[in-house]
Amino acid sequence: MKKTILLLMSVQFFVYLGFGIIIPVLPEVIVQQGYADIHVGGLITIYALASFFTAPLWGMLSDRTGRKKLILIGLAGFSLSFFLSSFFLDQLYMLYAARIVGGFFSGALYTAVTGFVADITTDEERNKYMGLLGMSIGLGFIFGPAIGGLLSSITLSLPFTASAVLVLLLLVYAAIFLKEPARRGSAHKRKIVPQGGLTLWQYRIRYLFVFSFMVTFLLAGLESTFQLFQIDQIEITPLQLGYLFIASGLVDAAIQGGVVRRIKDGQETKWIIGAQIVAAAGLFLLPFTMNLFFAGVALSIFTAGNALARTALVSLTSKESGGKYGTAAGMTYSMDNMGRIIGPLFFTWLLTMQSGSIYFLSGALALIATGLILLYENSTKTLRNSEKASAL
Repeated sequence: MKKTILLLMSVQFFVYLGFGIIIPVLPEVIVQQGYADIHVGGLITIYALASFFTAPLWGMLSDRTGRKKLILIGLAGFSLSFFLSSFFLDQLYMLYAARIVGGFFSGALYTAVTGFVADITTDEERNKYMGLLGMSIGLGFIFGPAIGGLLSSITLSLPFTASAVLVLLLLVYAAIFLKEPARRGSAHKRKIVPQGGLTLWQYRIRYLFVFSFMVTFLLAGLESTFQLFQIDQIEITPLQLGYLFIASGLVDAAIQGGVVRRIKDGQETKWIIGAQIVAAAGLFLLPFTMNLFFAGVALSIFTAGNALARTALVSLTSKESGGKYGTAAGMTYSMDNMGRIIGPLFFTWLLTMQSGSIYFLSGALALIATGLILLYENSTKTLRNSEKASAL
């Protein structure tokens, strides 16, 4: 089973690598072609929209046709999206088409992979392995921009070509070694509003859902505007941006591997509030960027706070779900997607009018969001150890 889990983790990693790899390339393309900056947010948002609204359809197909078949279809389509981006990098409408194709097939991969894991694990094991999938998603988001920045220093199309080839190789490997699992459940967990999700909103876990949206909203906003802002500030190149994302990725890994384990049960809210203060500090520093080193420090400070908040939040949400981990995870995923849909478009639009001052707004929102954690702490309407949870 470990080999299967490793393969599924690889699938998730490449899906979200594909989401992130365009981040340092896209602003450079938009600037070189003379398109409006708002298209940076538009191209990131269209991907998230396509994934968000097609995932329920893929979930139904996964239950009918099988997990492996859908994974192979998803990998083939995802590779196609990269090839389209590589071949038509100078045509805006084709870039939009490629991003829609990528988002469309990423929905297939997400639902098929999570359904696969549910089929091959017991209830006791599932949280652990779903957590590993979540780690793979996080690594994809971290290393996508870094790899995109490094490869685009050679040619802007190279990151997409390399990703397309890697995904094709992964498809061949999956076709040979992945075995269709015995069906235990359905992939319908990933609905736009997960079954039982509305009931969860009657309890204090709702504050954690909204907070999850805010954390991802601010992260997506930074990812979509950071390079555009730094081009104006210090004339940053995609290669330099790649170096910065590698540094921030190492910070993220250090947080995940070292700091998170120090969080004791019952102390999650204190760590989350502290993490938001750190993230806000990084955002407040960004408008004062004068050189590459300062930009890297500000980005790494934000990354440290954001990574700590995200990880502690996942743990706290699972504990607060009253045993309905799958439903809570589905709702969190939906809120994260909404953050990735709204964040890029909103902040790139704002950047065109206010430039670096948008990070003062972002920092303020990060601090205001801590109020959600305080509301959560002060509420007594909990699902923990509640018999009501079993009736959801």
